[in-house]
Amino acid sequence: MSIALEATGLTKTYGAVRALDDFSIAIPAGGVFGVLGPNGAGKSTLFRIALGLVRPTSGTARLFGAPAGDLTALRRVGAMIETPRYPPYLTARDTLRMLALESGALKGGMGDADINGWLDRVGLSDAADRPTNGFSVGMKQRLGLAAAFFTRPELVILDEPTSGMDPAGIQEIRALIVDLAKREGVTVILASHQLDEVRRMCDRVAILSRGKIAAEGAVDALTAGQARLRLVASPVAQVLATLGSKGEADGEGAVLADIRKDEAPALIRSLVETGVEITEARWREADLEGVYLKTLEQTPQAPKGAI
Repeated sequence: MSIALEATGLTKTYGAVRALDDFSIAIPAGGVFGVLGPNGAGKSTLFRIALGLVRPTSGTARLFGAPAGDLTALRRVGAMIETPRYPPYLTARDTLRMLALESGALKGGMGDADINGWLDRVGLSDAADRPTNGFSVGMKQRLGLAAAFFTRPELVILDEPTSGMDPAGIQEIRALIVDLAKREGVTVILASHQLDEVRRMCDRVAILSRGKIAAEGAVDALTAGQARLRLVASPVAQVLATLGSKGEADGEGAVLADIRKDEAPALIRSLVETGVEITEARWREADLEGVYLKTLEQTPQAPKGAI
């Protein structure tokens, strides 16, 4: 199995702040891999180290087996880290021409047709000849995506790729990312706070907390076995007393029971026998957001000011 990005014992400190703490991961080539975590979990620091923009305090990072910052490996990578910035006097088209010239893509046969094609794919055809200083945040994100993809890299690293976009724009970019990964074989590693979008796009995810991995795996595997029984019952206090630490109020008149499915019949029978009136009982399947929040609840968070 080919590894696109690998970190081994990676630590990065900024004064008293430990952004990454003996961090290790191996992200395989192919598909879309999500990196999740609250602000300060270490996501952006991981990306910056992998791209050679920041030196680690200790440990190593590698792209396609080459040390972080290796120019040969970087030519195989596209990236958009945080909100992109461009010379304000350049148009969107001129920005891509400038980047193509700097990357050597023009020598490789890239022409205006390729640039026009990418501006169209990210929805900027009508704004192609407008200076970027008049672009909204969402438009700058779209141009950043075009800049990350248009040289046809093997790996693309994206930090909050749909930030500032409306729902329709988010849907368009999600479709583009999935299409590139599945049809053109591009490996995509992305960080996002849009958990529903991550669920729709990603094959695997890693949840970071305080510079370490708190959970990692296929989305389906992480959410499997996390269902909880939702009971609408009265009196709620009696249900909570019966469940103890396995019960949690879920709005007025409802309780979530953290039990196995084979335990449900006995629980319902016991509650009815003690006079509890149950009007609804159904399983609530876990989603990625639930797994994410539960994982963070079980791990300490980064101190304020972490990166």
